[in-house]
Amino acid sequence: MITYILESLAFQLLFLLTYDLFLKKETFFQWNRAYLLATFVLSILLPWIKIEALKTTMPQELETTTVFLTQLDGVVLGPDSPEVNFLASVPWPYLVMVIGAILAAFWFVFKLFQLGRLKSKSKVEHYPDYTKITMPQSTSAFSFFRSIFMGAQIKKDKEANILAHEMVHVKQKHTLDLLFFELARIVFWFNPLVYIYQNRIAELHEFIADEKAVKQNKQAHFEMLLSEAFHTQNISFVNQFFTKSLIKKRIVMLQKKKSKAVWRLKYVLLLPLVLAMLFYTSCEINKESGSEEVDSSAPLTISKEVAFMEVDEVPIFPGCEDAEDKAACFQEKIQKHIRKNFHYPEAAQEQGIQGRVSSIFTIDAEGSIVDIRMRGPHELLEEETQRILSKLPQMRPGKQDGQPVNVPFSIPITFRLHGSDDEEIGKEIQKFSERGKDWVPFATIDEAPIFPGCEGAEDKRACFLENVQNHIRKHFNYPQEAQEQGIQGRVAILFGINTEGEIVNIKSRGPSPILEQESHRIIARLPKMKPAKQDGKPAEVIFSIPITFKLK
Repeated sequence: MITYILESLAFQLLFLLTYDLFLKKETFFQWNRAYLLATFVLSILLPWIKIEALKTTMPQELETTTVFLTQLDGVVLGPDSPEVNFLASVPWPYLVMVIGAILAAFWFVFKLFQLGRLKSKSKVEHYPDYTKITMPQSTSAFSFFRSIFMGAQIKKDKEANILAHEMVHVKQKHTLDLLFFELARIVFWFNPLVYIYQNRIAELHEFIADEKAVKQNKQAHFEMLLSEAFHTQNISFVNQFFTKSLIKKRIVMLQKKKSKAVWRLKYVLLLPLVLAMLFYTSCEINKESGSEEVDSSAPLTISKEVAFMEVDEVPIFPGCEDAEDKAACFQEKIQKHIRKNFHYPEAAQEQGIQGRVSSIFTIDAEGSIVDIRMRGPHELLEEETQRILSKLPQMRPGKQDGQPVNVPFSIPITFRLHGSDDEEIGKEIQKFSERGKDWVPFATIDEAPIFPGCEGAEDKRACFLENVQNHIRKHFNYPQEAQEQGIQGRVAILFGINTEGEIVNIKSRGPSPILEQESHRIIARLPKMKPAKQDGKPAEVIFSIPITFKLK
């Protein structure tokens, strides 16, 4: 959401700068009106528009040395895990935005109430094209939809000109423009550019009304504007006749010669501007910002270079030259290389050190392995990771636009002592594979299963993962027997989602049958889903997630 807001702000700023620099001084008032309305709408919609021809995807981060072993960070739950109320689950920036919008909506309703109250205290006269409302003890003049408010103290010789002016606002429905931006101010109350947009459109309304209403005697209109300083109502969505800050601009525009038709070509500037924005929104890569320190429990992020899954031609691992899917072959060879060269440091085993080392390395334009970086729970594990990755062979470099480029690649390596749950789950995964070739790991499936409620999500894979976690939290119940016996630990769960979208073949491995049984119960309650697809056809998917039972 924050990214969307920043992009929308940037687009609005560019549109407004273009307007102020190239279009504002032209007399194409109706064109400018359309420009302001259209560009504001575009600034809201463009961040959501992705052109498939330009769209790129983030690389699939491998969560363990076995690509499909763990797709989620463990869900850590205890017997006294508190219920998460709605307000606590909403991030505070969103809460501030909602509260601000509610207050802005109340302020809008209050201004409508003021307007209604003013009307009730005034004399109302109905005419075929408008309703005239005469306000006692007032020198103000403004319009709101078909209602024209006129101060009773306005001189009669000026009333006809003011009425003609306000009738232009009524006929061209200028109130709708102002109300549109008024509603936008409620939703985007924190955005100063919305107020600037509303100010620009209000100026244009006055220029349009002056141009239409004052056809012959401009001099009399100038004298009327300059004769008195009028008090005006402080309501932002009415078309006010007497606005001190606009009088000079209106006189300048009335005296200005008509712009030449050829200058309408300036509006063509909008096309490359919109195309550039579409290119940006389609090709951008969302990265999570954070501090310099990297958490060893999450993969290191790639912040530059051409990412592995974005590059036109991925680096070719020796032996993958003839592979149909070179990216999949590359990943498979990397995993085999790690398993083949892996050696658990004896010093780490003696000290009971285990955990995950997140690593990033780059395959440069020569195909060499360079810039190996890692972060893990202990330097002994980091040194072993460095040794394994430094033994990777020379490769054929990746290419972008036909030219060799540097390609970063990220993979975490998990060090587990003998008898760990992951080893047991690995055996179960092997059994899945032996049953047939139809089972596809979740991380490599073309189209992930669709969890109920994720049908309209932009990233259905991320929505699936989030909903699985929420399901586990919702249905979790720490067995009383396990609590009494002090049993806790991590249960590794493996299950399949078949071509009907049903949960099948649930396997679990943990420190106690009691915890395994509870984990099985939670997963068995997962709802039926829309099945995954591989090569456009329904496919059976293997998915795994650890559930950690933790006592206080």
